[in-house]
Amino acid sequence: MKALAATYAADLPGLDTHSLMHGLNGVQLSFLPMGDRDGAFDPEHSVILINSRVRPERQRFTLAHEISHALLLGDDDLLSDLHDAFEGDRLEQVIETLCNVGAAALLMPDDLIAGMLARFGPTGRALGELARRADVSASTALYALAEHTEAPVLYAVCALTRPETDDPDDSPPPPGGKVLTVRVSGGAPGVKYSLRPGTPVPDDHPVAVALDTRLPIVQDSYVPFRSGRRMPAQVDAFPDRQRVLVSFLLPGRAAEPAAPRGEA
Repeated sequence: MKALAATYAADLPGLDTHSLMHGLNGVQLSFLPMGDRDGAFDPEHSVILINSRVRPERQRFTLAHEISHALLLGDDDLLSDLHDAFEGDRLEQVIETLCNVGAAALLMPDDLIAGMLARFGPTGRALGELARRADVSASTALYALAEHTEAPVLYAVCALTRPETDDPDDSPPPPGGKVLTVRVSGGAPGVKYSLRPGTPVPDDHPVAVALDTRLPIVQDSYVPFRSGRRMPAQVDAFPDRQRVLVSFLLPGRAAEPAAPRGEA
């Protein structure tokens, strides 16, 4: 699927909305309210539909996803292999996953990711620049960057969220009613740790300080696991609007290709 998407992208005049459609002869693009759906590809009427009421970066990824559906349907060999290997709901799940893979390959080609890593290293800044230049969400950029990172790095996107609690005896939330938490995280190949969504970031952690000061911070610190364990790491925190894009450079022993992924 990556090769299929990369081949398609190589012949495009650009990666803006209309250029992305350039290789789909006869397929129309339409934006309209679609309720809870982000988009759809209708092969019978040769049209891609995009929800006009979602964020622009989500529209962009959805468009690339639906283009991937069209590419997949046009590849008889790949489609046949999928139908031979899967069926029912599992087939639909695999197709959706492959189209997400195709969308990422369309919007974030390998040379773009390599360029970000070469210029900024495996840092929070690289994550922010990739999201901006590809015009995709930070979470989408995170997974693509992590896949191409060779160092033992754990990436995270942190933002202010309302605290979740089921205990009425918990202490009241801080002023403003929001706390800094992990929204999404992902590690380079071989990194066996992750940060669970909703994991709080301590107020004195470099990530919190970067959000408060709006200044990038690179500092030897730790990964703030929800369990309370503090794994030493070099923290690169890059504030971006109301969030912080973070890379944790882990000790070498944290990268063990054979180990399962999960929080400590």
